[in-house]
Amino acid sequence: MRLSRYFMPILKENPKEAEIVSHRLMLRAGMIRQQSQGIYSWLPLGKRVLDKVNAIIRDEQNRAGAIELSMPTLQSAELWQESGRYDAYGKEMLRIKDRQDRPMLYGPTNEEMVTDIFRSSVKSYKDLPLNLYHIQLKFRDEIRPRFGTMRSREFMMKDAYSFDLTREAAEHSYNKMFAAYLRTFDRLGLRAIPMRADTGPIGGKLSHEFIILADTGESEVFCHKDFVDFDIPGKHTDFDSVEGLQAIFDKWTSLYAATSEMHDEAAFNAVPEGDRLSARGIEVGHIFYFGTKYSEPMGAKVQGPDGKEHFVHMGSYGIGPTRLVPAIIEASHDDNGIIWPASVAPFDIVVINMKAGDQACDDTCELIYAALTKAGKDVLYDDTDDRAGTKFATADLIGVPVQIIAGPRAVANGEVEVKDRKTGARETMTIEAAINRFVA
Repeated sequence: MRLSRYFMPILKENPKEAEIVSHRLMLRAGMIRQQSQGIYSWLPLGKRVLDKVNAIIRDEQNRAGAIELSMPTLQSAELWQESGRYDAYGKEMLRIKDRQDRPMLYGPTNEEMVTDIFRSSVKSYKDLPLNLYHIQLKFRDEIRPRFGTMRSREFMMKDAYSFDLTREAAEHSYNKMFAAYLRTFDRLGLRAIPMRADTGPIGGKLSHEFIILADTGESEVFCHKDFVDFDIPGKHTDFDSVEGLQAIFDKWTSLYAATSEMHDEAAFNAVPEGDRLSARGIEVGHIFYFGTKYSEPMGAKVQGPDGKEHFVHMGSYGIGPTRLVPAIIEASHDDNGIIWPASVAPFDIVVINMKAGDQACDDTCELIYAALTKAGKDVLYDDTDDRAGTKFATADLIGVPVQIIAGPRAVANGEVEVKDRKTGARETMTIEAAINRFVA
């Protein structure tokens, strides 16, 4: 992608409305634009990051055996009246009517709808276990939306829903998602700690929030410091192994960890003082087991091996991609801008032409750009006629992991400079060596 042809409206000044680092940097880097209170457009640079976040989420959901579908954003109020949540949910739900005056709502979550899909299609225990997920825009009319897309009214959610014959089988499904979430956040460059949490309006009997520690977190969290060094489940994790997944769950719940709503001061004080960690935290995922809370009122049941009908046991599992992007920035930035983990960076490499219009610089940059693009790298080529300082500031601000800098003096010697955005380390090497480093 040539920067001269790309839409990336950079802001030179810090926006006054931005209270936290991620909101400020996302606006300055031209990733998002606010359309109304708590509602944002995702501009091209932000959309590239969001797509890569979603790709990792999908990969890990599929690996754990979940199956993707797509459900509508608008839902009939009748389903919510069946479950008993329509009147109980609160003002966060946007209630509307269609032209026939039928009550509708802009879905804040999809337990009722997916239960309706399940009950209309699945009749036998032989079709279980089943886990269905989608990635969709949702709306909750937050009383005080803030921090950009960290807490917005319209947001993207990956929500999965599991269906099992028994509680034991449902807990195995829960453990699948538990392990999948640990892997997902690790691949996004985050250390997420699962903490006992309140079930809130979703309801249920078992719930964990996945929290990353950050100074700008919304609430205080409490945990054992050893969580920071726990090993993440590997890519060869067997998601069919009941014992293996239970061992992962047991390890990651063996030490004290709780959000402020579930905090037990006495239990926390029982942790050795040097091992206590209290900090601010950002919720990036939330999983629930809620048994037959929805299947009973909505009649979602299957015939069991005993020939009798049984209400299915359910769980739901949420990750907010539009919340994850600012969370990653909160965890990875410096005074100059964003430092993206390679897995979600909008581009792998930015090629900076220090003197656009200079034949040697132009030819060198075109050569590097073509070679890296052919090798399958996402490359941003800064071919603008901006000053050197502006080019460097832009490259640092948008956080691309690698910068290849081509200036007249270096090019005359057959060389370019390669900069690592995270460490700031710079290395001068031949043009061929720079290409080979990232093509091999």
